[in-house]
Formats: sequence, C-alpha cells, structure tokens
Amino acid sequence: MTHDTQPAYGLWVLVILNSAIFLMFAFSFFKPQTARDWRTFGAFAAFVVALFVERYGFPLTIYLLSGWLQTNYPDLDLLSHDTGHLWSTLLGKKTDPHFGLLHLASYVFLGFGFYLLSSAWKVLYDAQRRKELATTGAYARIRHPQYVAFVLILLGFLLQWPTLLTLLMFPILLVMYGRLAITEEAEMRAQFGKAFEPYARRTPRFIPRGAKSPAKV
Repeated sequence: MTHDTQPAYGLWVLVILNSAIFLMFAFSFFKPQTARDWRTFGAFAAFVVALFVERYGFPLTIYLLSGWLQTNYPDLDLLSHDTGHLWSTLLGKKTDPHFGLLHLASYVFLGFGFYLLSSAWKVLYDAQRRKELATTGAYARIRHPQYVAFVLILLGFLLQWPTLLTLLMFPILLVMYGRLAITEEAEMRAQFGKAFEPYARRTPRFIPRGAKSPAKV
C-alpha cells in the first residue's frame, strides 16, 4: 500500500497511545496531589486528548472548514494527514510540514515546557517536604513555573496541529491557570505570612524580568 492510500484518520489506537504517553509523561513530572493540582492536570489532559482525537481519529476542524479550504485551496487533499498541519497549509507551504520552521519551533516549546515542569516539581517537592516556601531554581525567576510549563507545552502542540477546539480551549486554560495562580498565592500568604511578601515583590508571577528591570507583583 502506498503512502497516498494509507488511512490518515480513524487510527484510534494511535489516539489512545499518544494521549497516554504524553499524559503519563506530564503526570510523572507534575505528580498532582491537591484538588487544585488535579484541576490543573485535568484541564491539560482534556486539551491533549482533544488534540489527538482530531490528529488521528476524526478531523473535525478539517470537516468544518472543508468548504472554505476547497474554495481557497482547490488542489488540497483534505484527507491527507499533512493537511491537518493547518499553519503550513494556510501559509501556502508546499514542503513537508514536519520540517517547517513552526513545527521545529514546536519541539523547542515542548522540550523546554517538559524540562521546566520537571525541574520546578523537584524544587516544589523539596520545599513542601521541609514546609518552606519554594524560592530556588525556576521559582527564583517566576512564582508559577509549573503553570508556565503547561502553557509552553500547549503552545507547542498548537504550533504543530491547531484545531478549532484546542484554539478555543487555549485562552480558557490561560484564564483558568491565572485564577489558580492567584488562589495559590492567597494560600501561600496565609501559610507563610511575611515571608511571602518580599518573595512576591522580587519575583514576577509568570514572565521573568531582565536583570535590571524593576520587580513587579
């Protein structure tokens, strides 16, 4: 069977395997314990499953956009797996999307996101074991490195395979993680009292500052 005649979708075994691999990988780094941790991980899991369902199961986004795509890209094979890499399609790229700049950039986001998730969890685990505030490692640069890590991973997935559902979910997840961060900080203030205030003043919430930039809460 040639590449052109191989099924691009309906591969539900791949949906299950890919979802399981990425979720187990993230779970091993994040290790949710509290109800808030499980909400964070659950939202991430929903995004990942929705992504792989469209990537290998049923291409809902391609189906909904089929009329527009056929009108604007009449030579496009809607059933081709490469077509699902919509950024490449919309940018008019004719080469293999797996070697495109956006696809390669997605690996950077994914790799750094998982690295940040892993390193931040180790610092947080050690601090919790000592019943101290986490202020070293990634926590010395930003107050919520694990939430930032999840966002970087989601961005990496979106650069590879955007879908209508995941594009809709992404800003919702940003708001959710932002609210969880604020709730977490209120708990840290209650738990660590005055020790949290100087840390919050010198450490940005999500985006690291330059060495000479003033600290912002």
